Amino acid sequence: MTSDSGESTASDRVKTFLRLQCAKDVGPISARSLIERFGTIEAVFEASTSALEQVEGIGRARAAGIRAARSDDAPDREMDRAAECGVRIICLEDAEYPRLLKHIPDAPLCLYVKGASIGADGPTMAIVGSRRSSRYGLEQAERFGGSLAHAGFTVVSGMARGADGAAHRGALNAGGRTVAVLGCGLAHVYPPEHKGLAEAIVQQGALVSALPMDTPPDASHFPPRNRIIVGMSLGVLVIEAGKQSGALISARLATEYDREVFALPGMITNPYAHGTNALIRESSAKLITSLDDILDDFGDLGRLMKADGNGTIDDSDSAARVPPLSDLERSVFETIGADETPLEHIATQSGVSPAAVASTLTKLQLKGVIVQRPGNMFVRRA
Repeated sequence: MTSDSGESTASDRVKTFLRLQCAKDVGPISARSLIERFGTIEAVFEASTSALEQVEGIGRARAAGIRAARSDDAPDREMDRAAECGVRIICLEDAEYPRLLKHIPDAPLCLYVKGASIGADGPTMAIVGSRRSSRYGLEQAERFGGSLAHAGFTVVSGMARGADGAAHRGALNAGGRTVAVLGCGLAHVYPPEHKGLAEAIVQQGALVSALPMDTPPDASHFPPRNRIIVGMSLGVLVIEAGKQSGALISARLATEYDREVFALPGMITNPYAHGTNALIRESSAKLITSLDDILDDFGDLGRLMKADGNGTIDDSDSAARVPPLSDLERSVFETIGADETPLEHIATQSGVSPAAVASTLTKLQLKGVIVQRPGNMFVRRA
């Protein structure tokens, strides 16, 4: 399927993955369980109803839904609708699918993407905060969005009112890349006043969703949206958050996925700073006041990004040195040899969860000590 511009809307493998994603009551965790049980996604659709029912968490109703999905035309409708809107669809096996996101347990099988680049080839940082941000919060979200983008991070947020929108604008003004993950299908722009912002993001990054094209915005879609924002990022910066803010959920998810959590302190009289101040007080987040605080926390990765200014490594220099590694980085690095090593083997040998391995591999690549090869394979740099 191709869009009006002639670009491919979906890879050859997407339709099968999309079919399972569209199956009734089958979420990302159930889908992963099915693929692991039967070996391939094709085998899932070839399995009998009784075999499907035996997979934990599936049961009779979901098994019937999967069998019905084999002949459902929903994937064709979605691909046609995506083509109409200039949207491409990617699946877990596509190179453009964010590698960090791929290895969280509830990663969506497919993502809808509209824009120049999703930023799967470099470091990413999420910025989250209150929709009712103070003027100070808006200023700081824009400031950090710009400084992180200038350093070479892809800035990820949810394009919501308040801190999200300010972070995107900061990244755009700095000439960097930013990705907005939406809680609706990409046939919609929400909130509607961010239509101009969305158009600018498409030029310097991408709009992303895991929802069918015409899905309207709804509060129930935001928690899964937040999981994608956190899952595709090395860390999360919380700008402002009230006691019940969704930004605090993102901070908890970051801990669950072994991501770094940073928080900007706020005035004690500001109700939208109560959540961020609590994260700092409880040692659930690291206090930051500048970009350097974030880069310093990433150790040699941050030092290299400071020196280079765009999140890339000079190959001619990095091959001549091996920077100091943390204990986690060392345990992962030592499982990788001169021959190509798959991520799953690295996780097994190092005893580290796949989600933690994925983020650590990104840090090792940025330090210049390993190289990623096609097929999610890794080798030590010569």
